[in-house]
Amino acid sequence: MLALLFAWLSSVLVSVTTAFGHFIPALAPDPITISRDSLNQLEQLAKDATRAFNNGDLASADRFWSEAIDRFPDNPALWSNRGNIRAGQNQLGLAIADYDRAIELAPNLPDAYLNRGAAYERLGEFSQALADYDRVLELAPDDAAAYNNRGNAKAGLQDWEGAVADYQKAAELEPRLGIARTNYALMLYQLGDTAEALRNFKNLARKYPQFADVRAALTAVLWSEGKIGEAESNWVAAVGLDPRYKDIEWVAKIRRWPPAMAIALEKFLNIS
Repeated sequence: MLALLFAWLSSVLVSVTTAFGHFIPALAPDPITISRDSLNQLEQLAKDATRAFNNGDLASADRFWSEAIDRFPDNPALWSNRGNIRAGQNQLGLAIADYDRAIELAPNLPDAYLNRGAAYERLGEFSQALADYDRVLELAPDDAAAYNNRGNAKAGLQDWEGAVADYQKAAELEPRLGIARTNYALMLYQLGDTAEALRNFKNLARKYPQFADVRAALTAVLWSEGKIGEAESNWVAAVGLDPRYKDIEWVAKIRRWPPAMAIALEKFLNIS
């Protein structure tokens, strides 16, 4: 029996945003038919890869996606999904090569550009990341994640005004995207609008009380405003949720808070 290739993955993976990028269902420019046996084998590989990923076994997930690519090398989603796994292993050059191949196979596939842009960001190649996010928004003008990520790239290029506009747009498109709202507040502080930044952080803390980034940001802003007790209370919550905020280098270079916010937190850390 023959079945349409590329319908299979929709029941196995959904398009979700993770630290590893967007995992996407398989697509094809033209319908291709395969035997039922081959379809079943491919479906099993996808399930195995997903299970390995969910269990934190990225090496096995990589192996399963690679086997799927060996059997179906013209499927762009397989390349993009393996790229996500390789990005998760910090193999950014290999990840970008996989995204490149996915884009060659499907030039109008937004997620591959989004994923590649995130990899370029991690390498500090913000202009390349910006170009990829621009392309995503040409293809999918209402993609909130792309606006948020483009804000990150603009911040990397010290385009603070451009970044705050993109974060605001991302939050408007998807109000539940808490990271975009947090980034927007961080950038407001960078631009000197302390009162509005503080108002946004407090609102976010009420809505997402377990979000360490917001708690740490509140600590820095409240301390700079002389509200010592509130600052220390938020700090206890922040480091209880994520102790990495004790490391200002991580905050500045990995989490990539804008300079004014990082300096405010550093002042708190130096005094406390």
